Amino acid sequence: MDKMLMSKNGPAIAGAVLGVIGALLVKFGNPGNMGFCVACFTRDIAGAFGLHRASVVQYLRPEIAGFILGAFASALAFSEYKPRGGSSPMIRFALGFFAMTGALVFLGCPWRAYLRLAGGDLNAVAGIAGLVCGIAVGVWFLYGGFSLGASRPTPKAAGFVMPLFAAAILAFLFAKPLLGPEGTGPIFFSEKGPGAAHAPALISLFAGLVVGWLAQRTRFCTIGALRDLIMVRDTHLFKGIAAFMIAAFAANLALGQFKPGFENQPVAHTMQLWNFLGMALSGLAFTLAGGCPGRMLIMSGEGDSDAGSFVLGMLVGAAFAHNFSFASSGAGIGAHGAAASIIGIVFCLIVGFAFKNKMA
Repeated sequence: MDKMLMSKNGPAIAGAVLGVIGALLVKFGNPGNMGFCVACFTRDIAGAFGLHRASVVQYLRPEIAGFILGAFASALAFSEYKPRGGSSPMIRFALGFFAMTGALVFLGCPWRAYLRLAGGDLNAVAGIAGLVCGIAVGVWFLYGGFSLGASRPTPKAAGFVMPLFAAAILAFLFAKPLLGPEGTGPIFFSEKGPGAAHAPALISLFAGLVVGWLAQRTRFCTIGALRDLIMVRDTHLFKGIAAFMIAAFAANLALGQFKPGFENQPVAHTMQLWNFLGMALSGLAFTLAGGCPGRMLIMSGEGDSDAGSFVLGMLVGAAFAHNFSFASSGAGIGAHGAAASIIGIVFCLIVGFAFKNKMA
């Protein structure tokens, strides 16, 4: 089995499994077209920890913990646990912040963009087009010698930070402590809205562990797939995207979850310019950082502290997106979503130019 996962067909195998699991998680209770969404799930975790108080998006999503712990277990099992860091961690944190900003303007990470389209949400087309454009700009910087610098080996204990964070998420999820006044907090759970829609915790955790293991073994990455396709016409990782969408589409059809159209799609809006620009920002930030948000979680499980910095930037970015009205809703973009997107694009362009040929 591992030889198959590490073969040229590995990403396609992983993508197909992810697509089916994503559709099944919706059947089991996750929000529509949101079997997996690293951005939305990280946003829910930020809310559950009280970093924002949008009551409809607060839940400790066990899928995120599963991604990290599944990758951690896989890396240990195959001697690929290699703690490392020191490659512009603060820049990576900021890129994570703005990647999340763009994703919450669109309402989804790249994984969810493809799942939305596979579920019939045609608004995802504008988002995917923006994602491709953002990646293309990032590739232009890579051609120009862009680099955030090389990471260096760190003590083995340094790589435990994100797996321990994942374990803490699970501990708080199942213990549900109420330590605040009158039995409130410090962990908050939505009683309505997307945060209240979730598959049973053990099913979600198992799904996350499987995906974390598969993604670690196959290097599945939706950003790397398009980056490699644009830069060197390499379709190795792109097969994973194709299999992901086809499998999710087929599973949604079989489960009666395919509902094509623009209007009344779950957790989506029809402001196509900002669907495009939100994902263009995310695509650029992900490319400069070196991978999609799912890949960052997997790398953090392998001991990559720089990927962990990016993930924590996403967590803080999610909190800011709701506290400062960057995030969109089904009604449209937030009051300051447009300004935040433009600021994020400008920041990423500055980083792109500042690190060209500087730290190779």
